[in-house]
Amino acid sequence: MSHPALTSLRALTFFDTLPELDSELRDWLLLEDSMTKRFEQFCRKVHVDIIFEGFIGPELPDDERACLPQEPRYWLREIVLCGDGEPWLIGRTVVPESTLCGPELALQQLGETPLGRYLFTQSTLTRDYIEVGRSENLWGRRSRLRLSGKPLLLTELFLAASPLYQEEK
Repeated sequence: MSHPALTSLRALTFFDTLPELDSELRDWLLLEDSMTKRFEQFCRKVHVDIIFEGFIGPELPDDERACLPQEPRYWLREIVLCGDGEPWLIGRTVVPESTLCGPELALQQLGETPLGRYLFTQSTLTRDYIEVGRSENLWGRRSRLRLSGKPLLLTELFLAASPLYQEEK
């Protein structure tokens, strides 16, 4: 299965320095807490539609490969995060196979559980950075997170129906 917005997510261009943003947009894009939790403030139910989940080889795009250790395999999870059935965000998580040991094996069993619901209950979670990006008229961001010091890369593209744009108006 694929999703047309994955093309826009892959086309995100990340800024070297943070662009001028109004305070509401900045608040969304630089949110350190769970995006799932933020979305829950704007709807009755947040749910995940899985686009793809499984191992891939080392054929990551160069910009993602530069953010993670070189490994023979990575766990890839691509999802649509919906609020009350409306697609709000496309998410792409890339996890080096070496990260998937101990409690972090749970990253492979998330199923329809939002990643944020899992990550932000872990006391060992840290974030190295947030990069803000844009693909045409859509905003996105990329973060390298660590669980017990082990990296994973999360890229998020806010779709047109997302509350991020409702607040921007």
